[in-house]
Amino acid sequence: MANPVLIEVTRGPLVESVHRGSVAIADVRGRIVFALGDLDTPVYPRSSLKPIQALPLLESGAAEAFGLGDEDIALACASHSGEPMHTTRVAAWLSRIGCGESDLTCGPQLPRYEPAAEAMIRQGEMPTRLHNNCSGKHAGFLSVARHWDVATEGYERHDHPVQRAVAQTLSDLAETTGELPWGVDGCAAPNFALPLAALARAFAKIAVPDRLPPARAKACRRIVRAMTAHPELVSGTGRVCAILMRSAKGRAAVKTGAEGFFAALVPELGLGIALKIDDGAGRAAETAIAALLDKLGLLGEDAAARDILRAPILNTRGAAVGERRIAAALAQAAV
Repeated sequence: MANPVLIEVTRGPLVESVHRGSVAIADVRGRIVFALGDLDTPVYPRSSLKPIQALPLLESGAAEAFGLGDEDIALACASHSGEPMHTTRVAAWLSRIGCGESDLTCGPQLPRYEPAAEAMIRQGEMPTRLHNNCSGKHAGFLSVARHWDVATEGYERHDHPVQRAVAQTLSDLAETTGELPWGVDGCAAPNFALPLAALARAFAKIAVPDRLPPARAKACRRIVRAMTAHPELVSGTGRVCAILMRSAKGRAAVKTGAEGFFAALVPELGLGIALKIDDGAGRAAETAIAALLDKLGLLGEDAAARDILRAPILNTRGAAVGERRIAAALAQAAV
């Protein structure tokens, strides 16, 4: 059966486009407390996986050994915009571990933040690997390899010790056995696929890690703390993740992923949220996660957050001609 329509886009009096998808919310005991759509088909969390990919950085002792602060941990979880506040910190981090920009295996990427991109163009500068939205995650991988004294070359390969540690960490949190399906992410690192229900359970354990071993629980708490303390480092100026975390006033950590994935960690409610939009539309995932946060009483009344929840569709003159909003399946659901 087809997944329900979660988001609809209107123009004038008519619904012009719809986005189907699925949602899973799990509690710390692993129970699915809210569900819409298919929770069993494996999906890639893409960059929403980054908080889990960052756990070996902390659990291995690498973060402590290299004196990494919460700003660095936020960058390890980031899909950043390539602004100077991101690139200068990642460059300093790489220098601290005896690496450089050339050691990153992610490719160059023009900054997503338009003023930063325009400044580079005006100055005739080319983007580097530091500008890649995943450069912080890759700096974290390199740090683990340095700390373990294993090869940094090939750290992005599926069979490298760092990536095996990531896969094992995800399997532990999701309580799965056997080899995880995987594909190569946009940044060249492996991304592992799991059913939406299993991913929601994993995120719930990070949100409230009381049942985890002490070292892992400590690492999970630090990741949530770093993300909520530094929302702009996790994303960028004016980005949805930053807006939603600011609006929630630190009560939720949210992380976008490519192809319509979004995750949220809600410590005070002991919940993990995972959602996937079938057609990969980021705009739909943004409105869906905002709606779920709103239903949980976590979304503030600030205009920026409310504009994600019910986003105007503008024409080239800036006039509102429609809106992006939640559809009946989500609007009528009790979370």
